[in-house]
Amino acid sequence: MRASLIQIAVNEGESVSSRRARVAELVREQAGSDLVVLPELWPVGAFAYEQFETEAEPLDGPTYEAMSEAARDAGVWLHAGSVVERAGDGSLYNTALVLSPAGELAATYRKIHRFGFDQGEAVLMSAGDSLTTVTLPEQTLGIATCYDLRFPELFRGLVDAGATTMVVAAGWPARRRAHWTLLSRARAVEDQSYVLACGTAGTHAGVEQAGHSLVVDPWGEVLAEAGPGEEVLTVDLDPAKVPDTRSQFPALKDRRLGR
Repeated sequence: MRASLIQIAVNEGESVSSRRARVAELVREQAGSDLVVLPELWPVGAFAYEQFETEAEPLDGPTYEAMSEAARDAGVWLHAGSVVERAGDGSLYNTALVLSPAGELAATYRKIHRFGFDQGEAVLMSAGDSLTTVTLPEQTLGIATCYDLRFPELFRGLVDAGATTMVVAAGWPARRRAHWTLLSRARAVEDQSYVLACGTAGTHAGVEQAGHSLVVDPWGEVLAEAGPGEEVLTVDLDPAKVPDTRSQFPALKDRRLGR
């Protein structure tokens, strides 16, 4: 399976509509990949809290429309990052969208762990309450978003639901980049899964982004890592490596708690 992670630069000088159009073209350029992954809240910026209300959209809103067309044109599965979703009751959610190669909405995931410690996202958005997996022809994706990376029980739940590749869309700050790399590798090792961790570059709402998106194999080895700026990582993944790893070192079979 060929996966491409697009580490988008989210900067304040670019409008949301312009960024949507630009990212749609970047997705189209990944024709030939099987899966394309975008970061968290890339249309508005994960720390641009003051814009959440004005830029909120329904699931079938302008980001979905642009990404659906791009996925269809490229013929790829597209994890379209996440958007500020406005639900029918007016509540806001940080919601990831996964689109099929036909441009159809295959799955959504409302972020369970909201960041902010009683500020920002933690008070502006409601929390999701359901895990999400997506079955592709050769892999089953487990979907997580940014701050979720700090909660290993979520990933164990995804393993139990059949996930073999964890996809983490993020807007991770540069000042905690070491944690980003450490936790991505830890989740890969403990769950014996691929981890595709796609973050943003640039600076928005005054918060410098970490960049350094990475692809980690089930042994915790980093197969590819981006730099600090906008970049596309493309990596070929061996679908057999997950079951082989779990068979060679069957640690998951020795679990005693949480099952």
